[in-house]
Amino acid sequence: MMDRPSCYPDPPAALLSGANASHLPLLDTFTSPVPAGVFDSPLDHRHVLCLHLGTPIPVSYRAGNYERQGVRIHGQFCVVPAGASTRWIVSRPARSLLLRLNPAVVQEAVEAMGLGSHGTELAPSIHIRDAHIEHIGWMMQAEERDAYPSGRLFADSLAAALAMRLIALQSRQSVSTPKTARALPAWRLRRVIEYIEAHLDRDLTLAELAAVAGFSLSHFKQLFKQAVGMPVHRFVLERRVERARIRLLEGGRSMTEIALEAGFAHPSHMARCMRRVAGLSPSELAPISRRDA
Repeated sequence: MMDRPSCYPDPPAALLSGANASHLPLLDTFTSPVPAGVFDSPLDHRHVLCLHLGTPIPVSYRAGNYERQGVRIHGQFCVVPAGASTRWIVSRPARSLLLRLNPAVVQEAVEAMGLGSHGTELAPSIHIRDAHIEHIGWMMQAEERDAYPSGRLFADSLAAALAMRLIALQSRQSVSTPKTARALPAWRLRRVIEYIEAHLDRDLTLAELAAVAGFSLSHFKQLFKQAVGMPVHRFVLERRVERARIRLLEGGRSMTEIALEAGFAHPSHMARCMRRVAGLSPSELAPISRRDA
């Protein structure tokens, strides 16, 4: 097998040990150049989806005894299962958007969809076109390009949606998203909201909020949305904007202090989110508040 391409980064070594593996993101993304010629894709402990970017290009693909040839077009993707390597023959240099999906979220989706032991393994595939997966890819690309303005919680939600869509596409059974007969019980909802309010300054994850509620990740997403009328990442964003609005009106703090307390990466991040949610900038909400030099 060829050396790992320099364009394909390793995850931080500290996160690969057993105790720390759970701290890896459920989904991350980066744009990678694809060299011309014959090469073996690097091994990864996560499932990797490669979305082709740009003009059509002839390629061939081999994973074990599975081999396929064809022309990749913009938005088509291939799936390289965790721990597998694939051999590629590419006629000319290309680019791919790589989505790396934690196997744990795939297993959780399988259980939530009631498939039992069926459909638990992702199969290698190539030249797949699916509007849902493509849309998730472009949203993750936008997040990565803008330094993840929506936070880890949004990426986690996309990871859960991606896992369920992949299982639905690759399973031979008729599957659907988990059905929720009712919303998150009031006392559990109250517990989650209290936790969110107490930890707004942190980069919250879907897994930790699901654990607070006492539900699986996939079920929690549906139950929470049914209870409050919006996805959990949107709810958290609105609470952050409200926290920032209150602090701005109180005055006496710098923009940086307010942004960090409300869970934003920096004042510019806070300003973008406030304009998106409230339609106003921080200076319009509190024109006399103290600003950083």
